[in-house]
Amino acid sequence: MEDKELGSETINEQNAIETKEDINLQQFMAKYDRESDFRIFAGPVRWIVGLIAISFSLFQLYTAIFGSLDAHLQRAVHLSFAMALVFLLFPSRKNWSREHLHWIDVVLAVVAAAMPLYIVVNYKELVLRAGLVTAPDLIFGAIGVLLVLEAARRVVGWPIITIAVLFLIYAFVGPDIPGTFAHRGVSPEMMVQHLYFTTEGIFGIPLGVSATFIFLFILFGAYLEKSGLGQFFIDLANAIAGWARGGPAKVAVLSSALMGTVSGSSVANVAGTGSFTIPMMKKLGYKPEFAGAVEAAASTGGQLMPPIMGAAAFLMAEMVGVPYIQIAKAAAIPALLYFTGIMIGVHLEAKKNGLKGIPRELLPRMGRILLDRGHLALPLVAIIYLLVAGYTPMRAALWAIALTILASMLRSSTRMSIKDIIKGLADGARSALGVIIACACAGIIIGVVTKTGLGLKLGSVLIDLAGGYLLPTLFFTMITSIILGMGVPTTANYIITATIAAPAIIQLGVPVLAAHLFTFYFGIIADITPPVALAAFAGAGIARGNPFMTGIRASMLAVGAFIIPYIFVMSPALILIDVTSPKILMLLITSVAGMAAVSAAVFGFLFTTTGWIDRLCFLAGGLMLIDPGMTTDFVGLGVLAVGLTMHWFKKKSDEQKGIVFL
Repeated sequence: MEDKELGSETINEQNAIETKEDINLQQFMAKYDRESDFRIFAGPVRWIVGLIAISFSLFQLYTAIFGSLDAHLQRAVHLSFAMALVFLLFPSRKNWSREHLHWIDVVLAVVAAAMPLYIVVNYKELVLRAGLVTAPDLIFGAIGVLLVLEAARRVVGWPIITIAVLFLIYAFVGPDIPGTFAHRGVSPEMMVQHLYFTTEGIFGIPLGVSATFIFLFILFGAYLEKSGLGQFFIDLANAIAGWARGGPAKVAVLSSALMGTVSGSSVANVAGTGSFTIPMMKKLGYKPEFAGAVEAAASTGGQLMPPIMGAAAFLMAEMVGVPYIQIAKAAAIPALLYFTGIMIGVHLEAKKNGLKGIPRELLPRMGRILLDRGHLALPLVAIIYLLVAGYTPMRAALWAIALTILASMLRSSTRMSIKDIIKGLADGARSALGVIIACACAGIIIGVVTKTGLGLKLGSVLIDLAGGYLLPTLFFTMITSIILGMGVPTTANYIITATIAAPAIIQLGVPVLAAHLFTFYFGIIADITPPVALAAFAGAGIARGNPFMTGIRASMLAVGAFIIPYIFVMSPALILIDVTSPKILMLLITSVAGMAAVSAAVFGFLFTTTGWIDRLCFLAGGLMLIDPGMTTDFVGLGVLAVGLTMHWFKKKSDEQKGIVFL
């Protein structure tokens, strides 16, 4: 009896420790990521909310295995679960308790869950009425739209709500608007019917993609974290690059790139790997701002990294109408260039400041790491194979989840317990809430665009504003994406810009995939672009550095992300459109050389500090080498040769003055 009591006390103590750790991590994340500002319950409420989350994941797994419901039904049940969890987990006001439920949130959770279920219960009748709506339909639909906006306010923030409301106002006042943007107007009844009882509004393509394979990939990521893959990536990166010049910073780049394949959140990546890599960088001698910037830039780039990119990449596949594997292939070379630029920037900074790596004897051995935990990477290998083999993303994610659990069982040190497997279901559902609600709210914006014809009008205005020229149109699109990204999650940002700006770029003859990747890129790098750079602020929080300067340094490291999209729009060979194998090889060589030159220009250092003339030569020559094409390559090499010659003479001059960088 005494042993049982002791065992029970030990379990309770362990649960208390886990809860405290969850709260500490959640409190840090909540400062920089609204989606992480959720309640962590104790006692019976924790079990009830956990049961709802687990049921949500089980519903998604069931429909993935046995076949999805009709589109509207699948999306309605999906949204019903998400709405209930959002109102339970995210309090209405910031000053409300994060550990106890408020009765208002309980009532709203029940009502919010019931609104989509109205469609499920009355589905046959709604189909037979073929678009005709009754008074109860309008009441439920209007309440449903308002609650989607409220859910978005809680989990996403005010910016997307402001945009959605402005679009709704535009729909109602269209006849009173002079000029190009005038339209016939939409009555409230017509708008509710369009937004809530068709698949062109809230229950449109974005929520449809979320209700099928985005959720499964998020669940896959939750199980990969449970298996210990994150620590495996960090240890592997240490073994590969920890000993090199500026080793911890290069470890941050590698581990964040690897973690980005399983996490769609820049801030979550920073918190996950940064808590380990940033203190290492500071200990080596990097300034806090640079240490935070390295982690932020690398973590943000994780969403660009195939084979599993950010959630918006799955939406892109649906909106462009191509298999997801084609999106991943197209993103491969740009992602390589992005991380090459960061790695080179890290190396140059380390060389300029004389920063060394970690002694090899203090680092883990690669052979031992692979032997002990290499099996954890099997699901990633499997999912690449499944996608290449032609499996649908939903089926590939389903198999990957099963393989993750099975792979963890191969060794006792990585084996998931029943508790871990069940908790993975709950964590996956909770992690998906931000994407689901963002997709639903973005559906309101899309619904207004399709109902009023605003998309074509905005595209025409954008082209007219740019004088019909491609580069100014791209610039305006970039600014729009970055501004939206300051307060709108990547998924919603991409949906809005792909609906409004991408058609304008396509009208100017740009391939559809290139246009959508362009908006995707700039939506993502908004996370490190001041003045609102959430990933950089999170990195600064861990490093205890200046947030604004951390954002500036992160933008410098991620300079490739500001250049590469322009290049693949003007020369689609960079995203593997109309290329051959020899051309790809040449493309890789010249592009990497170009990124090295651009990085040298940005950081003002190569073999020694650069002067203004050789710096300009590096920038111009590097940009020309990144741009695919024989003419630009030859001109770029010539300009680069001039810069290298001048830089060599400056190095000799510095050596004579006793200025030597080892």
